[in-house]
Amino acid sequence: MTAPGDQSLLRDINDRAALTLLLEHGELTRHRLCELTGLSRPTASRIMTRLESLDLVYVAGVASARRGPNAASYAVRSDRVLGVAMNVDRTSVQATVVDLAGADHPVVEAALSRSAGDRGPVGVVTEAVRAACAAAGLDETAVRMVCLGVPGAVDRRTDELNCVAGLPGWPRKGIHAVLRAALGCEVTIENDVHLAAIAERNLGSGRGAQSFALLWLGDGLGSAVDIDGTVLRGASGRAGEIDALTVPRWAVGLDPEAHDLQSLVGASALARVARERDVTKRGFTALMSALESHPRRDEIFAVMAPRVAAAVAAVLAVVDPDRVVLGGPMATCGGPALERHVQAAIRRHTRWSPTIVTTSVVDHPVLTGAREYLATAVRTNFLDEFNVEPSDSESPVPGRVLS
Repeated sequence: MTAPGDQSLLRDINDRAALTLLLEHGELTRHRLCELTGLSRPTASRIMTRLESLDLVYVAGVASARRGPNAASYAVRSDRVLGVAMNVDRTSVQATVVDLAGADHPVVEAALSRSAGDRGPVGVVTEAVRAACAAAGLDETAVRMVCLGVPGAVDRRTDELNCVAGLPGWPRKGIHAVLRAALGCEVTIENDVHLAAIAERNLGSGRGAQSFALLWLGDGLGSAVDIDGTVLRGASGRAGEIDALTVPRWAVGLDPEAHDLQSLVGASALARVARERDVTKRGFTALMSALESHPRRDEIFAVMAPRVAAAVAAVLAVVDPDRVVLGGPMATCGGPALERHVQAAIRRHTRWSPTIVTTSVVDHPVLTGAREYLATAVRTNFLDEFNVEPSDSESPVPGRVLS
């Protein structure tokens, strides 16, 4: 005879198993639940009735091939636990909701004030959460976690932000504690390029590679290394901050004024190269827009390619990855031509011959990485309320960031 305590434990185990399968497979009928679990039909019926009464699942439809109560297909209420993915850069904030079903929700974007006093983290992040939930038509009280990409390094040992000159008004210490207190939920702050690497691993040009390095070519220069699905953060979160490295000797002649890789490859370098070819625009974004359709675009990026190769070489010397992904606005604009020129320059000037590819995550790569990170995190949070361990087959497989 089963003791009352054992019956309660078995009931909890069955409930949790059903929720896990619903998250993995989407809609399920009671009959299909029996097939997946080996449970009897009466037990499966009791499970679904109980979960429905707790408002954890609902009848999502009817299986056309069946009749009666077993024909109803059930789904998890995807709005019970929400996350908000966010990217804060030097000029704006973008945010979108992540639910249990992984549905697409609108991306909201707001310009940031130029005044440091008006762009502190609490106001920026709370307003972005509110706007994202409103755009999705979802209740912001269901938000359990926020994943935030920033242009800097996050030292989790000291809760300190480093290399974030582009975020005036943000405290350098205690940032997680400040935001958790303000939002009342879990907050993960991560380097923007690290999050973009998660997007490349799950959805982009990093898929299928045992290891790859992402070289971010934007207003700033950065990199991230992914090995077996784990992005390496480093002890202080600064892994990949290659912008301050000295220009290698073979590349000094490319630009005698450049004193580090940022000044050799970054926005100011591109502006100088473009200006020498009569393309003059104020600001990095305006320059990118002008170059997209400019007749001298390929010529300009051919000149930039050896500079980019110098930055790639810095990563190759340490990691020697299977693949190098060129990402960021500059890489997207340069396209396959930049890819070919960089590959040729690396072979000409270094001992390496890596596979060079261009990013295939063009729209909101940092935000996409934060969304991928949260896709499994919100499910884990939901199941943790029932002390459920996520199964090994849970999909999608999130990018991981090594602490």
